[in-house]
Amino acid sequence: MKKRDKAKNGSQAAIERIEEMEQAFDQVCAVQAELHKAITACSEAAEAFRKLSAYYAGEWKQDYAADEKGELPSGLKRGVLSEDGLWDMFSESKELIEQMKKLIEEIEGA
Repeated sequence: MKKRDKAKNGSQAAIERIEEMEQAFDQVCAVQAELHKAITACSEAAEAFRKLSAYYAGEWKQDYAADEKGELPSGLKRGVLSEDGLWDMFSESKELIEQMKKLIEEIEGA
């Protein structure tokens, strides 16, 4: 193989490698932008999460009982009073936190 052919083959390999890395770069940048939005939204919702946690530990049982007795208006949105609604939300939050911890470990280990 001539020197010129080797250079062309090397250049082609570099081009393919760079194109592959550009795709990876674009993918990571796009995901990071979405993750930034999600982290910002979670940060903004932190106070609401704390309120829900305190509510579930306190007045929720009282409100649930009032609903069971028919003391609340029928048109009142009451998803927060479903027996599993808040529990599922808290469980999902814990699961997401664990997933984020694993992801952080993976990224830091890279």
